[in-house]
Amino acid sequence: MITKRQYIEYLISTSVNYTCTNLADHLEGQSHDVVSDYLQRETLTARSLWERVQALLNDTPQSYLIVDDSVQNKQYSRKIELVKKQYSGAVHGLVRGIGVVNLVHSDSTDFYPIDYRIYAPEVDGKTKNDHFGEMLRQAKEVKQLHAQTILFDSWYASVDNLKLIVSLNMFFVTTLKANRLVSLTPEGGYVHLQDLTWTAEALQDGLSVKLKEVPFRVQLFKVVAPHGDIEWVISNHPAGTFTTSDIQNENAVRWQIEQLHRELKQLTGSEKCECRKGR
Repeated sequence: MITKRQYIEYLISTSVNYTCTNLADHLEGQSHDVVSDYLQRETLTARSLWERVQALLNDTPQSYLIVDDSVQNKQYSRKIELVKKQYSGAVHGLVRGIGVVNLVHSDSTDFYPIDYRIYAPEVDGKTKNDHFGEMLRQAKEVKQLHAQTILFDSWYASVDNLKLIVSLNMFFVTTLKANRLVSLTPEGGYVHLQDLTWTAEALQDGLSVKLKEVPFRVQLFKVVAPHGDIEWVISNHPAGTFTTSDIQNENAVRWQIEQLHRELKQLTGSEKCECRKGR
């Protein structure tokens, strides 16, 4: 027999070979069938993840929820279930892999994954935005988390997601793609972000704008990097709550989920797993 603890310790301690046969070689008197039997028997779900991390959270209204997706690259596989061609930010292009949408809780210092969904529209018909909404509702309505701010990138900044967050009495901080349309006044109509005029005061405190099809105003910030790149950040925090510098610090917490994705792949060899069954 092999236990869950033994399997986890093996994944963390090995650095190259993550196969059942290699693990069996390190289990005295055991065959690789013991490992494959364990994988067929054990069920590891998003609920079991929550049960393990719940007691570790420092959950307050000042905490954050962070959403992003990651692709487990399986470009050489042909028989692993759930593998499909999809965009990977790591390679900035299409790869064959398994997409995972993750939800992370952070108190700005410590962070823990608390939920996840497998992106498999051909199985359940759900988009990444569908998973976003489900996990957020679960976090607030079922898990009863107190975190008031949710962080995510422009991929999830859809009209429906923004309206959902406001309906849950939460605040969002997210980036926008440069082609989004905004309006300063009802008379002025909608213009692209790059066509706005920015005064010194607006650069410091942001602009109150209305996004197309969004029924409430948001605060828009133009964040200019030292090398000249521009990032457009919006929040539904009341005007005057944050300066551009403050919103940069808020948005920076989002990178903790990128750290999670990197460490998951580096420490557990998840991309090298050769198991074929989706479960």
